[in-house]
Amino acid sequence: MRILFVVQRYGVDIAGGSEQCCRLFAENLAARGHHVEVATSRARDYTDWANVFPAKDEVINDVLVHRFPIDRVRDNEAFQNLDKQVVWGPATASWESQEAWIDEVGPRTIDLPSYIFRRTEEFDITIFFTYLYYPTVRGLPAAAGRVPTLFQPTAHLEPQLAVPIFNYLFRQPDGIAFLTEEEANLVRSRFGRRPAEAVVGVGCNLETKGNAETFRTLHNLGDSPLLLYIGRVDAWKGSLEAFNYFKVFKERNPSDLRLIITGDQVTSLPDHPDVHLTGFIPETQKADAIAACTAFLQPSYFESFSMALTEAWALQKPALVQGRCDVLAGQARRSGGAIHYKGYAEFEAALQLLLEDPILRQKLSENGRRYVEENYNWDTVMTRYEDLIDRTVAAFQNRHSAQSNAGR
Repeated sequence: MRILFVVQRYGVDIAGGSEQCCRLFAENLAARGHHVEVATSRARDYTDWANVFPAKDEVINDVLVHRFPIDRVRDNEAFQNLDKQVVWGPATASWESQEAWIDEVGPRTIDLPSYIFRRTEEFDITIFFTYLYYPTVRGLPAAAGRVPTLFQPTAHLEPQLAVPIFNYLFRQPDGIAFLTEEEANLVRSRFGRRPAEAVVGVGCNLETKGNAETFRTLHNLGDSPLLLYIGRVDAWKGSLEAFNYFKVFKERNPSDLRLIITGDQVTSLPDHPDVHLTGFIPETQKADAIAACTAFLQPSYFESFSMALTEAWALQKPALVQGRCDVLAGQARRSGGAIHYKGYAEFEAALQLLLEDPILRQKLSENGRRYVEENYNWDTVMTRYEDLIDRTVAAFQNRHSAQSNAGR
């Protein structure tokens, strides 16, 4: 098949979970013999959407990538004012305000929708990633009805999902791919169903190995027990709460435990002798970090899947996850590979239990690995995905056949 992906950012060094998810699906489809292209922006950083990548096509792991310029970077003052009105306001904002908000959410790539409209019939299917951003909100309507369209919203329970403009967006695609049952239930309850749907998950490389000693030596961590968080330092990701919980835990439970945070620092954290920030690290170092940790921490309230969590399970690490996120709590229950917590008291009790009980850590590790092997090996995921693509194409053809017959 000839397949076009549309996503807000794309590249091997892009840290966003949805962007990584898109790249992995695109590369796996290319590896299975499909012709795959990507339409995306030139932005690297989601905080301002500045043009960073060169304005030229490039091939990344057998995927042809087309980059479109951002016609203006985000005006943070305008964005915050619109965000207060559209997302947090006491009344439904006007349609004009919602449209302006989408422009400020960005990345505003005004050439991209027309490109999709011109080229979309050259492809057998166009796949859109992430519901929130301009390339999807403007691009999906440009393709819908002209070519089969598959939508991967990576949606989670957050205030933005309630903005009315998305009612229109979620009615556009022929098919939707969900990452978890919780995401599917959320979207169906909010927007109804589409002709073709499936929970496909995200694949995980089960052959990845990490070198714990390499990571510990590189960061001078010695033999200390390590609690590892992989993700942005950002209030929306729960990392500020996790820092505060860890700080209180150390005050109440003195030990040599350290918190390791690997990810871009959107928000600064106070200095703490037992908190080590590495910044964004490449995939090989990430595997080393997971191998080195005693337990993995996922504190986010807003997740549609969490690839970092399945990567930790693949490397046989127990996990401690945010219980107020339905997706993470559901993954913990289904896998038996994590303890979920709500609030500090449960965080403290769960972390104490993990640190003091090696048998429990081993059991959680084994359960997590088994769960990933059974559900998220790439062959299994791609079989589900290709089946959904075929059903999405069939749904498009059936709809057009019915419309043609009705017009006779």
